[in-house]
Amino acid sequence: MRIWVDADACPNAIKDILFRAAERTRVHVTLVANQPIRTPRSQYIRALQVPPGFDVADHRIVELTQAGDLVITGDIPLAAGVLDKGAHALDPRGERYTRDNIHERLALRRLMDELRTSGVDTGGPATLSPGDKQAFAGQLERFLAGNA
Repeated sequence: MRIWVDADACPNAIKDILFRAAERTRVHVTLVANQPIRTPRSQYIRALQVPPGFDVADHRIVELTQAGDLVITGDIPLAAGVLDKGAHALDPRGERYTRDNIHERLALRRLMDELRTSGVDTGGPATLSPGDKQAFAGQLERFLAGNA
């Protein structure tokens, strides 16, 4: 089991939680991004830089992910892609994407895209709160306890 991180948009606080978990549980964590990502020196943590381009990192994560792996992402289509491969997906706020909720999330994403295209200001995501970090850490621990 490996953890793959959609690192371009992943908050640093979440990366720090992942780095500590990798060392503690000896689970391999790979951050995938189209820009250089700094990582601590560790045999369990690495960065994979992909060429620039729309969804290049997402496609590479789907390509590399295997059943049972965990992907950290806020990107709903990426989450859907890894769920289709039998992997797990968790967003940086601690929400697990599942076969039961992913279609609803995709539909909501399409609606928001349509609203933005028509000129409606839908705003951006809220700042990551301490509660979000706690929720993420709790979900990660539950996942690792059952799968590590």
